[in-house]
Amino acid sequence: MNLVTLLPFIVLIGAMFLMTRSAKKKQQQAVEMRNQMQPGTGVRTIGGMYATVKEIGDETVLLEVAPGVHAVYAKNAIGAVLEDSEYNRIVHGDDDTDSDTVVPDDASSLTGDADAAADQEGAAKTDLTKKDSAPAADSEVEKDGKADGETEAK
Repeated sequence: MNLVTLLPFIVLIGAMFLMTRSAKKKQQQAVEMRNQMQPGTGVRTIGGMYATVKEIGDETVLLEVAPGVHAVYAKNAIGAVLEDSEYNRIVHGDDDTDSDTVVPDDASSLTGDADAAADQEGAAKTDLTKKDSAPAADSEVEKDGKADGETEAK
């Protein structure tokens, strides 16, 4: 056999090897992540629910989804084990960011000085409001000499 005829098969086998290797690596990382769970840590399920781990079994995890509300999940249903700060930020709204940060509530601070100068000079602004140019139509307006509801009305 010729090497040129075997080349596509060799490339196909190599691609399959690389794909299975990366899949095994992802599975191994997921198992390691799930092994990091301890009672009291915050987790996110694959369905997007945030909860706190209460007990860990061989194949299941007891999660507290709300104060006093417990649910049993499979370990495979845990999508991520979260850091305490991230869990508190998401679930409780705790914010550890700098309190001096000011976030504007409009886009006026994003415009340049040229726009501010144009506004001060009284330049005309574009009117972006929608204007209704068509008058409202009555239901009893005559059409071709006939009112709605009459026989032979269009």
